[in-house]
Amino acid sequence: MKKDFMLYKRWNEDLAFAVARLLVPALEEDVAAPGDLTSLSLIAAEAKGQTAVVARRPGVICGLNAAAEIVRLSHKDLVWSPCCEDGQYIEAGDQVAELSGTVRDILGLERIILNFIGRMSGIASKTNEYVKMVEGTSARIYDTRKTLPGWRILDKYSVAKGGGHNHRLGLFDHILIKDNHLASSGEAGITPGNAVLKARNYLLTSGLYEEDQFPLIEIEVDTLDQLSDVLPANPDIVLLDNMGPDLLKKAVQMRDASNASSELEASGGINEKTILAIAQSGIERISIGALTHSVICFDVGLDWL
Repeated sequence: MKKDFMLYKRWNEDLAFAVARLLVPALEEDVAAPGDLTSLSLIAAEAKGQTAVVARRPGVICGLNAAAEIVRLSHKDLVWSPCCEDGQYIEAGDQVAELSGTVRDILGLERIILNFIGRMSGIASKTNEYVKMVEGTSARIYDTRKTLPGWRILDKYSVAKGGGHNHRLGLFDHILIKDNHLASSGEAGITPGNAVLKARNYLLTSGLYEEDQFPLIEIEVDTLDQLSDVLPANPDIVLLDNMGPDLLKKAVQMRDASNASSELEASGGINEKTILAIAQSGIERISIGALTHSVICFDVGLDWL
């Protein structure tokens, strides 16, 4: 089995660029001219202060690197000092960072910083909850492309910091054949197995990749008959759509009996009540769109020291 295309475990230039791109509209919608009217009317221009970013609930903190980039790009005289690292589990009341400098500038960035940390920590914390639920099984937790436009790379970084794994970043780095591809291919009656063979042949003849650098080939099936058809083509991954634990166990038995090296991925209808039984079926992958499409913002606040 090839390794996953990408796993955002470490902060890098691509992530910093994503923050910079998102910061422009964030500032435009929050601190447009003439600026923060409340602070302008109440706070002296020369006033200085020191604040703490404090967690209001337990969970996995994430977004501290993003906040550092926001401060660096916005106000050179502000000082951002993290007290922990992205991916660290923290308790309610823990101080995760300090921000000091001009009071007006701190208040102007407060909501933007907390929004980034809140979203990213919410994703990391929810991912971590699911990861803990499947401990002791062979299953790994994966994200999907159901992300907020412009936020995908940051969302996937947050999943990784919560202990999850990244599915493909976009349509360009991983082949995933779904029912709509088969229905719209123009080839009447194309089977899942034939689709996998066609995809592999495309990679072989496209000249885009060396054979040992091929993107993963994954195909979605929703019946065991389709699984039986596709296993001889040996795709890297078979996505088993909306199958319950009993069907998933049969799918694992079929895969093992066929000597195929394909990993099996469960998707659809997965929540806190169903995930353990799904993981115990013996599959290797569980993809959960809710990690990033139904984010519950992590509660953090800014307190004056």
